Amino acid sequence: MATTAAGSSAQASSSSTAILATGDWTKNLVHLAKTAELKKHALTLQLHTAHILSAHAALEQKNKAIQDLKEQKNKLESERSRLLNCLREVNEDRDKADLAEATLDKEVKDLHTKIRSITNGDYATAKQDVDRLRQELGQDPLPSLQTTLEEKSAEYLKALRLQADAVTAAAGTKRPGEDLGADGQPVKRPRGRPKGSKNSKTKTKPGATPAPNGAPGS
Repeated sequence: MATTAAGSSAQASSSSTAILATGDWTKNLVHLAKTAELKKHALTLQLHTAHILSAHAALEQKNKAIQDLKEQKNKLESERSRLLNCLREVNEDRDKADLAEATLDKEVKDLHTKIRSITNGDYATAKQDVDRLRQELGQDPLPSLQTTLEEKSAEYLKALRLQADAVTAAAGTKRPGEDLGADGQPVKRPRGRPKGSKNSKTKTKPGATPAPNGAPGS
């Protein structure tokens, strides 16, 4: 009986020791499993954090690009407004030029009509009377109107040519620092020493010796 009791006691103590050992390993395994899971989630969190930081950096770049585009757009809008104003002014000037051209064309047509009316009317009658009377008096007839117009045109062109030649000649003979007058001729500047200036030294003839003080005159 004693032996049986001792054996039962030994089995109970060994069973208690085995259960305690099993409980410690389970705790360790649970801790290791949670640690591994923590590392996994930490890596996932780091990866998401890196993605978020990268997205923020890209967002800042995009915002800066948008700001730059807005500034460029404002500059382009200002330039567009300026060009539109210039175009508007050009269109207004073009309209004024068209109006002036139409007015001048009308005036030219009116003058042509007036010239033809006078030439074929009063002028023709008056010239016939003058030529008839000059013929009766033994004088040559007056030159035709076309001849008179050609002479006047030649005189006008000759005057323009002479005026241009005079301006060219005056510009070619102008010396540096020389100004042109209102008539195209160079303006002469006064020469010599300015008025009021005096020579501080008295010039003596070569070879002349000044007489000593108190010497008798010869």
